Amino acid sequence: MVVVTIPAMKTWLLPLLVLLQPPAAMEGGLPAGKVSAIDSAVHRVMARTGAKGLALAVIKGGRVRYVQAYGVRDAAGDPLTPDTVMYGASLTKTVFAYSVLQLVDRGTIALDRPLADYLDKPLPDYDTEAIYPGKYGPYRDLAGDPRWRRITARTVLTHSTGFPNFWWDEPDQKLRIHFDPGTRYSYSGEGMILLQFVIENGRKDMGLCLDLGALTQSSFTRLGMARTSLMWRPEFRPNLADGFNDHGAAVPHDERSKVRVAGSMDTTIADLSKFVAALVRNEGLSAKAYAEILKAQLPIGTAHQFPNFAPELPVSRRHKNLAAGLGVIVFRGPQGPGFFKGGHDEQTANMMVCIERSRSCVLLMSNDVRAEAGVGELVKAVLGDTGVPFDWEYGDHAGKS
Repeated sequence: MVVVTIPAMKTWLLPLLVLLQPPAAMEGGLPAGKVSAIDSAVHRVMARTGAKGLALAVIKGGRVRYVQAYGVRDAAGDPLTPDTVMYGASLTKTVFAYSVLQLVDRGTIALDRPLADYLDKPLPDYDTEAIYPGKYGPYRDLAGDPRWRRITARTVLTHSTGFPNFWWDEPDQKLRIHFDPGTRYSYSGEGMILLQFVIENGRKDMGLCLDLGALTQSSFTRLGMARTSLMWRPEFRPNLADGFNDHGAAVPHDERSKVRVAGSMDTTIADLSKFVAALVRNEGLSAKAYAEILKAQLPIGTAHQFPNFAPELPVSRRHKNLAAGLGVIVFRGPQGPGFFKGGHDEQTANMMVCIERSRSCVLLMSNDVRAEAGVGELVKAVLGDTGVPFDWEYGDHAGKS
């Protein structure tokens, strides 16, 4: 596959000049007319939203067919290229789910066995700051609530632990469980971190106490993802994307010094497209494990993904055929079943959408949060009408820091 790159140029005129570049057909890739339509859609979205940089990959039949980058990676006007290291944000959670399912395939962990069974002592007895400062949650806060014993890998990967997104979101910054685990969906990075804690600090006699960064890196290496890591690496710096918030102000890249599976991944559009292609063609997992990822595990009843713990709508008013898979959201649209996952922070707008039947996906990564306002248009330009409920994903927060 030939990857189209952007000539180096340090000027704020670069975004305009990039938009004026003619589209390029790719050997073994997409037809020139399709490339032109995609490029035109990107140009429109960047012009309309003001987004400074955006990268896009297209997967067809489980193979990467097109990769392109547009605009700039930093305030100096350096070009965003397919090999620019960008922030993966919550797309890290899908990578984590893939790693967990590999452990399930090995028999190391079971989806429905309580995580408590994998620990040497009760969860609240662990001094997580002594184990690794700033990495895990304050599990001592759960001492008065025995419901932590009900949490399983499945409840974590379906965002149904009852935890907030992160413990510091609580007014008193105390970790708590807001509903019986497994009973409803409420997005939680904190849940992911708990499962990471168990994998990294669980019972050695059960095959745990594993280095999750190394475990995941083995998949990256197998897939040829040389510029991807769950932790910052200094060699990323020469071609690194900073971010832009909803005011267009540049925000330096966060050099994350520890593996946190809720969102610490650094990657490139060229690298991550390889993972998405491998995922949609079910490489590296058993058929049973892959089916678990794509299974409608838990119906979603809220009008929007955020805020956490929003009331659930009457069944007649809910988004139809929308449910939590494992590490993804599954849906059914005009092209049949599919799955998606977003990634967001104050200066990041990422989205992956895949259609199961055709094994077709679009992967979008932007270092400018404003690009979120054009995600629906871009997905439609690549895949057609998918039925992804972007209103549920973003609500009225699309493109906002």
